[in-house]
Amino acid sequence: MSSSRRHFLKTSAGFAAAASAARPMSAASYRRILGANDRIHMGIIGVGGMGTGHLHAFCDLKANSKVAYDVVAAADVCQPKIDNAVRAASEKQPGVEVKGYRDYTDLITREDIDCVLIATPEHQHHINAMDAIYAGKDVYLEKPMTLRTEHAFELRKVVQESDRVFCVGTQKMALSKFRDARKLIADGEIGKPVWSQTSYCRNSTTGEWNYYGIDPNWEPGKNLDWDAWLGWMGPREWDPKVYARWRRYKDFSTGIVGDLLVHQMTPVMFALDADWPTLVTAHGFHHIDKDMENHDQVNMSVQFADGHTMIVAGSTCNEIGLETMIRGHEGTLYLNGTNCVMKPERLFVDEREPMDIPARQVHDHNMLRMDWMEAVSERREPFSSVELGTKVVVAVDLATRSMWDGRAWSFDLDTMTAKPV
Repeated sequence: MSSSRRHFLKTSAGFAAAASAARPMSAASYRRILGANDRIHMGIIGVGGMGTGHLHAFCDLKANSKVAYDVVAAADVCQPKIDNAVRAASEKQPGVEVKGYRDYTDLITREDIDCVLIATPEHQHHINAMDAIYAGKDVYLEKPMTLRTEHAFELRKVVQESDRVFCVGTQKMALSKFRDARKLIADGEIGKPVWSQTSYCRNSTTGEWNYYGIDPNWEPGKNLDWDAWLGWMGPREWDPKVYARWRRYKDFSTGIVGDLLVHQMTPVMFALDADWPTLVTAHGFHHIDKDMENHDQVNMSVQFADGHTMIVAGSTCNEIGLETMIRGHEGTLYLNGTNCVMKPERLFVDEREPMDIPARQVHDHNMLRMDWMEAVSERREPFSSVELGTKVVVAVDLATRSMWDGRAWSFDLDTMTAKPV
């Protein structure tokens, strides 16, 4: 039995949703059947900065949306955050009843809720998502998909064995230039892709993620459930810095790699139709922000099963990064700008025409949100899939392990497990 399944069955609400635990799970048995005119009911789990941002975005999209949906519930371990989310959703959706929950299992066991958006800290992603799928909900899960490789494969199995619509929230997947790049590569326009590069670099004078404020009114045991927030990482002494700025701490986040670099790596891997990462080396260092446990400078190399190599750089102490590009034997794709640009290699200029494919202008984050909503309505797979999300986690997790123990890490395709080299 998975760690998520054990956790869910321990809750009183979980018993109701897991009535068929003794036999293979069919999530369809728990979901309500939507008619053509029914509105989709959504809940949001985790209403901190990102979750509240999603809440406002979905409410704002409703007026012009082609999909009929209502945000009807919010869950968080922190009561002030719940109160803020319920108030905002109620004000933006007149006539819609919005309820708040301190225990997210009370939200997912509501039979009238069809789908959930999960924006909790990384260490809770796999638990929250699997519980929601077991309860019959479609899921939008913030990136990175999970904190660790083993969590990713556990969640991947649950998604694949269900009939749920599952989306990983990496918004640059919605940019048309990466779809154009994928088609050009598939059509052989650049020959064999041999290596690629990308980065996410920014700078800070006060320390990355320190902009998340600490509320002096937080009181564990009264208006905040610290033990529930810790989950499988507990028990630990209350630390408001960890709670508010968890991306700075290696037990709870991979820092630059999982929070920032996945934005860039994921769409490039999509364009490549990348195989599984098989060998990763990475180096991390503390140059400026020495108080942050995670590194403020990261450089990594990811080799895939087909031999393609991706070079990735991340920084929170210098904002000049690498240009995003994919190099092929016969041409190179330039993806740093708005458009998808292909320039032939000098030896192939007589055989290949240069191309500059204009972008279809979209708000990438809103497009990803609406693709998920439409996928929920149409019962199809969103374009940010669990399979790609799992491959990204393998690269991220192996890079993180490599940085911390000073060795390269490999991924065995036969056993689907990681080990140091």
